Formats: sequence, C-alpha cells, structure tokens
Amino acid sequence: MTFGSQIHFDQLRLIRSPNIGPVSYRQLMSRFGSARAALEALPDLVRRGGGKQVVLANEAGIAREFQITCAFGARHLFACDADYPLLLSHLDNAPPVMCVKGDLALLARPAVALVGARNASAGACQFARQLAFELGQMELSVVSGLARGIDTAAHVGSIDSGTVAVISGGVDVVYPPENRALQDRIAERGLLIAEQPPGTEPRARHFPYRNRIIAGVSAGTVVIEAAPKSGSLITARLAAEAGREVMAVPGSPLDPRSRGCNQLIREGAILVQNASEIAEMIHPIDNRMLGQASSHANLAPKISDDGSNAERSAVIDLMGMTYVSVDELVRQSGSSPATVQMVLLEFELAGKLERGAGGKVRFTA
Repeated sequence: MTFGSQIHFDQLRLIRSPNIGPVSYRQLMSRFGSARAALEALPDLVRRGGGKQVVLANEAGIAREFQITCAFGARHLFACDADYPLLLSHLDNAPPVMCVKGDLALLARPAVALVGARNASAGACQFARQLAFELGQMELSVVSGLARGIDTAAHVGSIDSGTVAVISGGVDVVYPPENRALQDRIAERGLLIAEQPPGTEPRARHFPYRNRIIAGVSAGTVVIEAAPKSGSLITARLAAEAGREVMAVPGSPLDPRSRGCNQLIREGAILVQNASEIAEMIHPIDNRMLGQASSHANLAPKISDDGSNAERSAVIDLMGMTYVSVDELVRQSGSSPATVQMVLLEFELAGKLERGAGGKVRFTA
C-alpha cells in the first residue's frame, strides 16, 4: 500500500494526533465506529475534558509518512487488517498500527521471545544463539528487541529459520549502530516491526512500548541473564500479565547478571535449560490461544454512556496525582464503567490524564 485507503489514512491520523494512545484510540473507535467520525468528535471531547483547542495530526505529514514507509519497502499494518498478529490483538493496549518490513507469515506460526542482558557474558550469548537456532529448527519463530547482547545473539541464531525484531525507533532507524547489517538482513529474511513513525530516534520512553509488543506477539518469553529491574524483567512481567508463559534460564548466584533470572524462578517462572523444554511449554498455549477467534475492534470497551453531571463529578472528585485503578474508580464513584471510561477519555484527550502500568490512571496537573 503506498498512500493507503481513506480509512487507513484516517486511522493513522487519529493515532498520530497528540494525547491519543492505544487505549484511547480503541475507545474512540468503539464509540464512534470509524476514525473519521472520531476525528470530527475530538474538539467537543477535548472541550468537555477541560482542554482549550484540539490539535490533529497534519494531513500532509500523514501522507508523507505513507510515502516514506513505502519508499523504504515497508508497510503499515493496522489492527483491523486480517494479517495483524492475533496474539498481539489480545492486549488491551495493542498498537493500533505498526510499520513492518519482511515476512509477516513468521507471526502466523508459534513464536517465542528470547530476551536478556545487553552486557551479557560470552557464555550466555553463545547459549542464546544455540537456543535460537534449535527453536528455529522446531519451526518456532524467535522474537527479540535487536539490542546488544542476548537480543543480538538470538537474532543471529535464528536468522535462517525465522527471526522477528521489534525495534524501539522508526523502522528506518538503526539502533544500536553496530547492528546495521543485522537489521538489514532481518528486514530481508525475517521480519522487522516498529510502532514509532519512520525517522523516530529511539528514546528511553519507547523501550517499554517495544517490550509489550515482544511479549504480545509471543506465546512465551524466555529470559537469559538479566539484572534486577532490567528491561528484560519488564518484558517478562508484561508476558505474565498477558497470560503467556514466562521462562528463565538459571545462572550463578555470584553473577549479578543472573540475579534477575533467578528471581523470576523464585517468583514462579518456569526453569528451562534447553530448546525442547521451551517448545514443550510453547505449543500447548499457542494452540489454545490461536483457537480463539478475535478481532481488535471486538476487544474495545464500550463507552457509549456519557453519564449524568453528578456521576461525572463523582469520578472527577476521586481523581488525583496518584495512580488509581479504573475498577476502583467505578467502585467508589458508583458510576457505570462506561461513564468512568468516558470521563477518563475526555481528560486524556485534553492532555490532563496519564495512563500507567496495570491500567491505572492519574491526573497530570
């Protein structure tokens, strides 16, 4: 697709507009039925949330993004497309659109994520490379984040059998620089995925978003060397929250790089030591989840109820600068879930609400 249909154009313009994230995008689509209708409704929604003026993504900029993506040999993959990864669509905050380059069929077969330390030991990198190779021979796609260390080893080991790289910047941006040749090979022989627009340089805030895609497209996640509080453990947590298998390779307690993996095992992750053990865990869950017919739109919460002024005020009065769960707001306000979601959506569109981990929300100012 070069320029895309008008429907895709409107969808891309909606998600690229300020203060609209994956959750608010899905809520808008659920309420208004189309991106065009949602775009037309935004000024009123922003006003109701206390905002002064709505800012929409520039139409010329959207057209330019389509052109740049096509010229790079990539394409936009929308949540409404038939070849959007089914497992990923199960996430509440699944990306409404991604830029992809390569073989999408790799995500139609069972996939396992291999992640770990950037400063991994030589032995761990060798093990990850061999593990990825063996998983590929079992017709499993290997997913990772193209970072230094374990990620790179996982991609190298599975480059001939099917590797998927989810990157934090734009699809046309190479990071880290030394992986330029590898990234090019993955785009040619595997699959490259980017949620950010083309030309976007990776920033620290982008990595958690990338990690949720790694966990989301995979039936299970394997961690090989990871320090406590590392990005790899974030990926493992996201996988667990999505109902996927979490596995870890144990390491020496004397090596700080193994403490994260050992901690995961203590907390209930499956200890694995070879590809056969991983495959045994992956195939059953993947077959079960792939059997559940689903569409991204069907998963969106319904928020057609605006609620009375009293109900809306009850929700607003409970909000503050501290994160609180949406369920708690529903319980304490006595308002319907649809009313609570509508109020939160309006404040988010006005730039006054922030969504955090676990579906929690808070006012920003």
